[in-house]
Amino acid sequence: MSPYSDSSSSSNTKGKGTRYPISQFLNYHNLSSTHKSFVAFISRVVEPTTFAQASTDPLWQEAMDKEIQALEQNNTWSITPLPAGKHPIGCKWVYKVKYNSDGSVERYKARLVAKGYTQQEGLDYTATFSPTAKLVNFKHVNAL
Repeated sequence: MSPYSDSSSSSNTKGKGTRYPISQFLNYHNLSSTHKSFVAFISRVVEPTTFAQASTDPLWQEAMDKEIQALEQNNTWSITPLPAGKHPIGCKWVYKVKYNSDGSVERYKARLVAKGYTQQEGLDYTATFSPTAKLVNFKHVNAL
């Protein structure tokens, strides 16, 4: 198909959902073989978008276990009774695959995050700034 063809002339009616015109123009033919293999490599690992998807994979289960252990070791929270008339702030898991510079998988990273859009300043929290530094980041800065 020509990159200048009309996207409405396509007749892909099999799938459900929205058809995106960019998919008709995207191809990998002009990539070098190195870039093609890199794209193929990183496309093998799928980042889950829901807990249900992640909970079926042992690698993501391990990442979630590590996150819970880190939260407990750091005394991130304390259990307190919920005041009358108040609702707890929800949370969700965010999943990310971290890669080494050579394209290999460094680790599977799972983070439990609060749904911040439900919080009100002064009511649910007073200060949110929490300066932290990871040893890995310090090594990189130190190397400079």
